[in-house]
Amino acid sequence: MKALLKTLLRALALYWLAAGAASADVAVYAAASLTNALTDIVREFEHGYKSHVKLSFGSSAALAKQIEQGAPADVFISADLKWMDYLDGKGKIDQASRLNLLGNTLVLIAPQGKGFPVTLEKGFDLPAAFTGKLCAGEVNSVPVGLYAREALTHLGWWEGLKSRVVGAEDVRSALNFVERGECDTGIVYETDAKQSQKVEIIGRFPKDSHAPIVYPAALVTQSRDAKAYLAYLKKKPAREVFARYGFTVLGQ
Repeated sequence: MKALLKTLLRALALYWLAAGAASADVAVYAAASLTNALTDIVREFEHGYKSHVKLSFGSSAALAKQIEQGAPADVFISADLKWMDYLDGKGKIDQASRLNLLGNTLVLIAPQGKGFPVTLEKGFDLPAAFTGKLCAGEVNSVPVGLYAREALTHLGWWEGLKSRVVGAEDVRSALNFVERGECDTGIVYETDAKQSQKVEIIGRFPKDSHAPIVYPAALVTQSRDAKAYLAYLKKKPAREVFARYGFTVLGQ
């Protein structure tokens, strides 16, 4: 009887350990442009902290809406301030944990070998420089699309191009359209363009043509492991990964 009891107690202990490990998972909802960098960072974090991280990537707009509706996120990392502000206004993030983590650069791309001369400044006629479509994120919600529309408007090209702009669900989708040649050109982040062997960067938008590209991060829950993960993103190993992928690492 005692042996059976010990066996049952051991099994129960293992059950609760397993349940505890499962509940310790960190669910990270992050902008699609962070896919490569965060995937690399997670490997190191999991090894050192013995905590499993589940990464969900997509448009910041879509992820923010999912979190608003109760999606089980522990950490949210947006590609712009708008959608973090949105969740902040809904009381869905821990405001005290919020930080501006990274910056990026907006670039104009074309399929590899099909680039054309451009000058990304007022006075140049970009609509006349190519005849096909321009891919970006959806210009009313997806961060890269919002930045793109703002830059095109600032430089005087929006009215001439708006009927040819294809709004993708996120920056990686816009990149894929250009890779496949379905768009003659596209507007994406420099970090995404550099991950592709199928596109070339033909111009960088002036920083004053759009709002600064800022990636804010914040806790959605008070999970101990989520706090450890967010803190890790500020540490040197994570910062080095972000820098290697071309992100501007912002001061803490």
